[in-house]
Amino acid sequence: MLNPIYILIGLTVVISIYAWSKQELMDSWIMQPYLMARSSGQWYRLLTSGFLHADWAHLLFNMFAFYSFGPVVLEALVEGYGQLPGIGLFLVLYLGGIILSDLPSYFQHRDDRGYRSLGASGGVASVLFASILLFPVNTNGGGIIIFPIPFPIQPFLFGFLYLVYSYYMARRRADNVNHDAHFYGALYGVVLLLVLMPAAGPAFIEQISLFIKSKF
Repeated sequence: MLNPIYILIGLTVVISIYAWSKQELMDSWIMQPYLMARSSGQWYRLLTSGFLHADWAHLLFNMFAFYSFGPVVLEALVEGYGQLPGIGLFLVLYLGGIILSDLPSYFQHRDDRGYRSLGASGGVASVLFASILLFPVNTNGGGIIIFPIPFPIQPFLFGFLYLVYSYYMARRRADNVNHDAHFYGALYGVVLLLVLMPAAGPAFIEQISLFIKSKF
C-alpha cells in the first residue's frame, strides 16, 4: 500500500510549484476570509490553502518537518488501530489540522479585505506535536537535529521553541504565512492524539520526569 506521507508531500510540492506560475490557481485556492464570508461555496479554501506555499523555504521546511515526524505517528496509529483505520486517522490528524487551525484566523480576519494565508503549517504542527507527545525525549545522542537548529535538542524543547517562533512571526505579520495556525494545529494534534491514545498523556509526563531526574 502506498505511503500516505509520500503522497501528501508529492501533492503539496507539485501543487505549490504549479501555483507559483499560475496566479489564477493561487487566487482561487488561497485562504481569504473576507471573500469566504461573503461568497457561498468558498469553504474549500480552508483545505486547499494547505497545499500552497509562499516560497521554496516555506515549502521545504514544512515538508521536511512532515517527513521527519510523520512516520512515527503513522506507525503508532497503525499499530493501535490497524492499517486502514490507522491511515484514515492519520489523514484526519493532518488534513483536519490544516482545516481547524485556520478557523480562528477566519473569524479574526473575515472583515479584513487584504488578509490572505497559505501553507500546511497547521497540519504539520498537528503531526509534529502528536509525535512530541508520543516521544518527548530522545536518548540517542542526547537529542535530535532539526533544521535550522545546529545542535541536538530534545523534542519537547523544540516544541516549545517552535511555538515561541510562531508567536513572534504571527505578531510581525511580515508574510502571507498563517503562523497562528502553528499553535492551533499543535493544540489539535495533542488533543486528538490524547483522545485516540489516552495512555500517551501519562507516558509523556513519565518520560519528561525521568529525563529531568537524570540531569539533576
